[in-house]
Amino acid sequence: MERVIGIDLGTTNSCVAVMENGSPTVIPNRGGYKTTPSMMAITEAGKKLVGHIAKRQAITNAENTVFAAKRLIGRKFSSPQVKNAIATSAYRIVEGPHGDVRIQLRGKTFGVAEISAMILQEMKVIAEDYLGGTVQKAVITVPAYFNDNQRQATKDAGAIAGLDVIRIINEPTAAALAYGFGKDLERTVAVYDLGGGTFDISILEIGAHGVFRVVATAGDTFLGGEDFDARVIDWLVEGFQQEHGIDLRQDRMALQRLKDAAEKAKCELSATRETEINLPFIISSGRNEALHLQRVISRETLEALCSDLVERTVDIVRQTLEDAQLGKEDIEEVILVGGMTRMPRIQESVSEFFGREPCKGVHPDEVVALGAAIQGSALMDTKTEMVLLDVTPHTLGILTQGGNFRGIIPQNTTVPTSRSEIFTTSRDNQTAVKILVMQGEHEKGDQNELLGEFVLTGLRKAPKGQVEIDVNFEINADGIVSVSAKDMETGQQQAIQVTASSGLTQQELKQMIDAAQGEMLERRASEDTEATKQEAQRLIAEIDRLFPQVEQIVASSDFGRDATEKARGILSKARAAVQSGNTAQIKEHLDALGRTARMFRGVVQKTP
Repeated sequence: MERVIGIDLGTTNSCVAVMENGSPTVIPNRGGYKTTPSMMAITEAGKKLVGHIAKRQAITNAENTVFAAKRLIGRKFSSPQVKNAIATSAYRIVEGPHGDVRIQLRGKTFGVAEISAMILQEMKVIAEDYLGGTVQKAVITVPAYFNDNQRQATKDAGAIAGLDVIRIINEPTAAALAYGFGKDLERTVAVYDLGGGTFDISILEIGAHGVFRVVATAGDTFLGGEDFDARVIDWLVEGFQQEHGIDLRQDRMALQRLKDAAEKAKCELSATRETEINLPFIISSGRNEALHLQRVISRETLEALCSDLVERTVDIVRQTLEDAQLGKEDIEEVILVGGMTRMPRIQESVSEFFGREPCKGVHPDEVVALGAAIQGSALMDTKTEMVLLDVTPHTLGILTQGGNFRGIIPQNTTVPTSRSEIFTTSRDNQTAVKILVMQGEHEKGDQNELLGEFVLTGLRKAPKGQVEIDVNFEINADGIVSVSAKDMETGQQQAIQVTASSGLTQQELKQMIDAAQGEMLERRASEDTEATKQEAQRLIAEIDRLFPQVEQIVASSDFGRDATEKARGILSKARAAVQSGNTAQIKEHLDALGRTARMFRGVVQKTP
């Protein structure tokens, strides 16, 4: 059976997992870490860096290091969330040709899906190195409250990374899959998922024989650890401005140092009551005097700065339970997911709300990737009995007279599903009607997301309200939305399959896929060259180390002198090949180096 990897594409960190011997396993990266920073950078020399190596140089290369790209993926440039990101990011965020978001690094413009693709490609490489073969198929997780455009942009990122994304699933759902996997459970659980950039709450019923049914889901795609960091940054900036009259936000390198320090302090305060933030030489004054930032922050201060953020999550949980017509007492287990749930105040707030201690049996950073791997395996194995019944996170409907939004498929409806509603013409003698398909929860249409539009023509001329039109919405198991409109009198019909947009055209997407494939081939060739060179250098060093002993042992033998002379020739040619950097030539000499090293080892080992 073809291997499928599960990827948690996170705002702050990403994680990849795979099923091994019937159990989900997180795959460590080359540094041995089980999560990889979701960061990408371009150096002055034009080299692309991803993960830990990108994070390490973020302060000195702040304008060309991208973090939290997930918060921008699939969004319109005009959205308030993007305006917020522009104000707090050291890198440049610009408007794309289709009203989408683009990122400028060293004079080149990238789509957000393209940036995310580099992180997904790193996850793919980590998995391939671990499994010892090519990986094509993947299940990628997204926040439950992502809309169709954000989901499509994530799929596009997977395609650019060279992955066949066989399913996009919600992060809380993936966490519940991992929680219930291999256990004979029947219970109602709440998954509270607060990560680096997003918040989700999902209520699921885990039934017998591996049935997972999502009852309700809600969230905020711009509420997470980044916002907690921002509160600490504001606190530091305001204190520094009061003391020195300088706004540190105006200096990109200082802003990146503040972000790094705020994140570290926040994490430390989960284990200690207070910590010191010390940033020497943060900026120069107008008199060219180096200024330092040094402040002590306590856990109580952090909690006070972020109390409204914590309360926002609780309010969303409260509303979600009401929508699901459930009480707190109906929840039998609370699962905490995401790095921010390590914050003591968040754990306390969740415990206070539900009246029970959260489950400690899942790893908040790894459980989502594990669930994605479980889902991927289940999709490939027809014998698996696991059934996942998810819901649509947003209401789907159409724009009506007066710019109002009329929902047809309500939020939290189990998919697949279909719904119909009868509408009438709004003007006398109207012969055509434009159907605008929208997604969202606002009564006003302009506050929701436009998914697509089409026109039904050939209507009979009649006074307004007399011609009836049947509008039908259908969502399949993969979340694809199809909408049709039919004239009830004549049977005339028009339909559209709603294709969400990431802001990239098909031509742009193809160019990005081709470019990424070319870069991957170059990367693999470079890695092969480096590995070959290192192996040759290792063998040369071993032979050099053994040479004096071998010469001494075989000094009295003509055969021995011939062998050492031959070894000198092999060493000379191999050194020249390594010096030239010619991989083909180095490979030609590897066998001879290996034979020589084995012979030298044998001579030394046989001598008493």
